[in-house]
Amino acid sequence: MEIWIGITFAAAFLQNLRSSLQKYLKGRMATLGATFTRFGFGVPFAVLYFAILVYGLDRPVPSVTGDFLFWSVIGAAGQIAATFLLVYLFSFRNFAVGTAYSRTEPAQAAILAFLFFGATISPVAVIAILISIAGVMLISLSRSAVSFHALIAGLMTRTALIGIASGTLFGLSAVSYRAASLALAPTLPAPDSIMQAAFTLLVVIVIQAVAMVAYMLAFDRAELGKVLRAWRPALAVGFVGATASFGWFIAMTLQQASIVKAVAQVEMLFTIATSVLFFREKITRVELLGCGLVVCGVLVLLFA
Repeated sequence: MEIWIGITFAAAFLQNLRSSLQKYLKGRMATLGATFTRFGFGVPFAVLYFAILVYGLDRPVPSVTGDFLFWSVIGAAGQIAATFLLVYLFSFRNFAVGTAYSRTEPAQAAILAFLFFGATISPVAVIAILISIAGVMLISLSRSAVSFHALIAGLMTRTALIGIASGTLFGLSAVSYRAASLALAPTLPAPDSIMQAAFTLLVVIVIQAVAMVAYMLAFDRAELGKVLRAWRPALAVGFVGATASFGWFIAMTLQQASIVKAVAQVEMLFTIATSVLFFREKITRVELLGCGLVVCGVLVLLFA
């Protein structure tokens, strides 16, 4: 098994754990605060990972380039918005279904990679995209009679649109982070995927934390107070979030973002188990089938 696959499995598990903790925090603070915990409390761990590489393992530090900074900012903004929408979505649907909506991310990442970087989309990838869309549509109408009209109407519901928008923004951040990390390679004596990932994570998460703190100080200081009072679970979110991101960045430095995110659909298995076992939520058969189609569709990308 290639190393990026194992890293992706670990990152998917940690990402599910982070989302579970954010859903818990959503009951104690608003969407903005729960979103911030992923970034603000992840900064110390991003600094730690970078420091270990530089001072513990004596790895050379890359230099910031214009391309790196551009894609880092795009990715940081996209990830903040995507996380906000995902956490907000938990207010409307259960944990597994809410996550499934955003799991169209790999298919959307493939499209974005084609638009921005000229990556090709094979006929198999097109089939995968259609399968994923069918899964999302099934989830949307899970409590309605199944018909063509209901399918179209379900896809246009607020929850479906929010989830798909979240997936789009996650896809944008994924391809942006890959571009940013790869832009560092020429500044090193030799390509170093781990250092490139650690440096990208550090820069991105600092951008995200500073931007969100500035916003809350200006417009919502009360929410910042709620975040600080919940520092213990928020610190856990920061740890697993930063560690998962470190894994994603390494994997996406080694492999195309859409392929990495396709393998990461194993997260849906963790998500369904968490929804049922920990949050005690009920999942209908149609919702389960829809989640399964989303997973199957994006896994087809592995063969595209």
